[in-house]
Amino acid sequence: MYVVTNAIRVKKGYASQLVERFKERKGIEQSPGFIRLELHVTQGLEDYDEVRVCTTWENKQSFEAWTQSEAFRKAHEQKAKDRPDYVLGNEMFSYEVALSFQA
Repeated sequence: MYVVTNAIRVKKGYASQLVERFKERKGIEQSPGFIRLELHVTQGLEDYDEVRVCTTWENKQSFEAWTQSEAFRKAHEQKAKDRPDYVLGNEMFSYEVALSFQA
């Protein structure tokens, strides 16, 4: 499995507004190899809030195919046009899942 996170920094008090923007799906759930999307709100930060958008994929190739898709382009094109002023920045990370346990 392959996991990609996008750590989005927002002004203090705006994490819930960013989470709301992700409730409307833009096609990622139909992308081959997509497993899940989770949003994590980081706790305990003083200067800003952070929302981590975490996506899980069958493999790196599935994620890369999503980033090359028309659905990805459309979803991110609109976000770029109306990026909220409360977004301070972001940083992307990617991981190969080395070990996983379930209950």
